[in-house]
Amino acid sequence: MSIFSHTHIHVRAIVKNDDLPGSVQPTDTAADSQVTPATAPAATPVADAAVSPKDAHSTGVGDSGRWSTRRIAMYACFVALSMALSFVEFPLIPGVPWLKYDPSGIVALVAGFAYGPAAALIVSILGFVPHLFISPWGTLMAWLVAIGLSVPAAVIYRRMHTRPGAVLGLVVGAIVALALAILGNLVITPMYAHMTVAQVAALIVPALLPFNLAKYAINCVVTFLIYKPVSELLNKSAR
Repeated sequence: MSIFSHTHIHVRAIVKNDDLPGSVQPTDTAADSQVTPATAPAATPVADAAVSPKDAHSTGVGDSGRWSTRRIAMYACFVALSMALSFVEFPLIPGVPWLKYDPSGIVALVAGFAYGPAAALIVSILGFVPHLFISPWGTLMAWLVAIGLSVPAAVIYRRMHTRPGAVLGLVVGAIVALALAILGNLVITPMYAHMTVAQVAALIVPALLPFNLAKYAINCVVTFLIYKPVSELLNKSAR
């Protein structure tokens, strides 16, 4: 409907006045042209520009958005915890003390279950940044297996948000990480450990395979046991 549908138009007609020959007089041919409050169109409300929490690319305001202030703070906490635990190292397999376990992978798994694959990726990478200046090749291996474990697990758990989904995600993540660990050792370890590919391959069955199986078993079992209480704690802190 036109905004002029309720408005009378003031028309100025040119007529001759008998008393004043040749003069031009305005003649009002309509009613008052002013729009009354009763007929004035209602103002259109301005839509709220709040960012939807489902907007994957928003920076968020407050607690909304994937990159909200609160979520960034939680990511920072997970990264800090992962960094600290990455320095807690101890051997798992007798005879191969250079293969050391650290529990930082548990933090990446919990972050991935709580906030999704992006969180798992961020914590897996940033948690090992300090080691990049100590052992670059070792850090590359750590990134490879940490991402291989936590990201697939987080993807599956996001699609199947149940206990069976969590178990399936952990199992798939462990298989992917195990394959990446073996391949990574065959390709990367000879570059810095002064070993040939054949020498590394000879260690797969007696050392690399049992170490990585034990490592992922610990990470997955601990994550499965602690995630529920951690999730409840995160939910309470969000209220």
